[in-house]
Amino acid sequence: MIPIKNQREIQQMRVAGSVARSVLEGAGALIQPGMTTAELDRLIGELIREQGGKSAFLHYRGFPGNCCISLNEEVVHGFGDRRRIQYGDLVKLDIGVSVNGWIGDTAYSFPVGMISPEVQRLLSATEEALKLAVEQARPGRRVGDIGAAVENYVTKFGYSVVREFVGHGVGRKLHEDPQIPNHGPANKGAKLKPGMTLAIEPMVNMGMPEVVIARNGWTAATADGLPSAHFEHTVLVTEGEPELLTVCQAAIASR
Repeated sequence: MIPIKNQREIQQMRVAGSVARSVLEGAGALIQPGMTTAELDRLIGELIREQGGKSAFLHYRGFPGNCCISLNEEVVHGFGDRRRIQYGDLVKLDIGVSVNGWIGDTAYSFPVGMISPEVQRLLSATEEALKLAVEQARPGRRVGDIGAAVENYVTKFGYSVVREFVGHGVGRKLHEDPQIPNHGPANKGAKLKPGMTLAIEPMVNMGMPEVVIARNGWTAATADGLPSAHFEHTVLVTEGEPELLTVCQAAIASR
């Protein structure tokens, strides 16, 4: 069953989402060529604690990092280690923050310095696909409409969507119903209702959709070694326009 949040719970989700986005933006400003991903993960853990939150990822099903740090051809679920970030890398940060028992979940793909025009086009297309997907998060629409919006847009550029990993509901738990694939068909799946909070997260590959899992048991990378992009927002279904919960709202009074 898909949880429906009341107004008090939605306000708590706004706080958690605001903190998650603030941490994500702060983390993006910390990325420097030469630093290890372990150093970046440690700094992100400090940012989370400074803002009164807890990492929703650390120790979740045994995950070893404060956040997911995935480079270049890595799709999701990378974590901090001895890898050094290089100029021209694509660093994907996925941040989950728990505040007062409620979770905000958001992701962004950060280029380090200059990147190739081909990779920039991949980023632009994936970010636009997220916007189109969010527009589908309206009452009466269906879960399949969200995924179809992503797939229909990015495949026009010759890109593919990852099928092994999906978006999801989020609230008191990191993963709630429904699962939200980044592909169709439209007009299928659970009907969306006001009060649902959804983590919508296109994962788009420059090449083929297949992924492989690293020996560490966590990190998923493209099977063909081509770059992948990832963007994510936590979204509230309202009576009208979808509301992005993972935006910075420094003036939230209830914190």
